[in-house]
Amino acid sequence: MKISLVQCELIMGDVDTNFKNIEDKIRESMVDNPDVIVLPEMWNTSFIPTNVNEISDSEGKRSRELLSKLSKDLSVNIVGGSVSNTLNGELYNTSYIFDRNGNEIAKYNKVHLFSPSGEDQLFEKGNQLVTFELDGIKCGMVICYDIRFLEWIRKYALEDIQVLFNSAAWPAKRSMHWDVLNRARAIENQMFVVCVNSVGDFGGHSAIIDPWGEYIIEPFESDEIKTGELDFSVIKEIRESINVFRDRRPELY
Repeated sequence: MKISLVQCELIMGDVDTNFKNIEDKIRESMVDNPDVIVLPEMWNTSFIPTNVNEISDSEGKRSRELLSKLSKDLSVNIVGGSVSNTLNGELYNTSYIFDRNGNEIAKYNKVHLFSPSGEDQLFEKGNQLVTFELDGIKCGMVICYDIRFLEWIRKYALEDIQVLFNSAAWPAKRSMHWDVLNRARAIENQMFVVCVNSVGDFGGHSAIIDPWGEYIIEPFESDEIKTGELDFSVIKEIRESINVFRDRRPELY
């Protein structure tokens, strides 16, 4: 499976510019003929403009229409990062996932909201684990702050996902935490972690990490698209040599 990471600079509060930039980046990604394209967190508004309530996407309509059209026209799976959107008067930070036929196959509302920035005062919390299949591979989705909660990620591992996608708006001053946490989640859960951040106001360091904790794509800081390939035989190899799931003792935890 070839995966393209769209690490780009978003303009705070400039929805139209961000939509154009994301569409251009998705089309540009097709040069590498990826199977999956992954976007950063809150790519429609960036994280978080003061007028986020007014400019967020109503029911994700505009975002979903764009991603559905592009995934179908380009015959590519799109893990749509996340967008700020409103539903029944409430604000959510939501990821939409589309298959190659333009079908929306999953939706994930961010579960752990970043209280230091006041995100928890503006947005409603999600409350569901979300898994889905891309080209027959079972995957899961988290958004940014979620990666700090190892219990949440372990629940995904126990659902036997092979790839965890993490889209973020993670600050540069905590890039070390970002690198370590994503890498640790890959190692301890013996799965691929695909993490995408934005740049400009944020720290970049998007990467693809294999179940051994090795980088397939090393963290990078530029406004750029990078593509890497996943070899799923690695999961079988690591689980045969170090089977942490067999050796767990959940009755003691």
